[in-house]
Amino acid sequence: MTNNLEFIVEQLKQQQVVAYPTEAVFGLGCDPDVQSAVEYLLQLKQRSWEKGLILIAANYEQLQPYIDDTQLTAEQKATMFSSWPGPVTWVVPARSSTSKWLTGKFNSLAVRVSDHLLVQELCRAFGKPLVSTSANLSGLEPCKTEQCVQQQFGDHFPVLNGLVGGRQKPSEIRDVLTGKLYRQG
Repeated sequence: MTNNLEFIVEQLKQQQVVAYPTEAVFGLGCDPDVQSAVEYLLQLKQRSWEKGLILIAANYEQLQPYIDDTQLTAEQKATMFSSWPGPVTWVVPARSSTSKWLTGKFNSLAVRVSDHLLVQELCRAFGKPLVSTSANLSGLEPCKTEQCVQQQFGDHFPVLNGLVGGRQKPSEIRDVLTGKLYRQG
């Protein structure tokens, strides 16, 4: 299996939706700054824009253009950083300039610095974070293999070659301001 990273980055630059392995399942992703790509991803998932989306990144610096960390205390930042890179997604105040197609009906954005090496490599090569949601059609189980992605989305859907990490459950989701648990990891 050859790594097709360059092809996937080119697809992202052409405003396409791609699939890639994450810690537990394959993710669907696109350029967070291209509304048409995000709308296509939402259409594929049959997901309402109001729910908001997750951004996945190689490092914290990639997330900073989208979040307002001036609202966080040093302790809240330390708590967030202690779980990264890793499978914890944090809901963080969004910058006022962050698009509603990312935040949905909220003033916050869910973000994660992944510890999956292929996700890190992909985000570094693309130069910014990706929208990230599980690769599955509405009502079906999230894909854990490239073959599953192709069964659900078609043989020509762009998929980054690789394996998912060993986690059994999707990432935990917590609110950085309150510590509230939204999804158990």
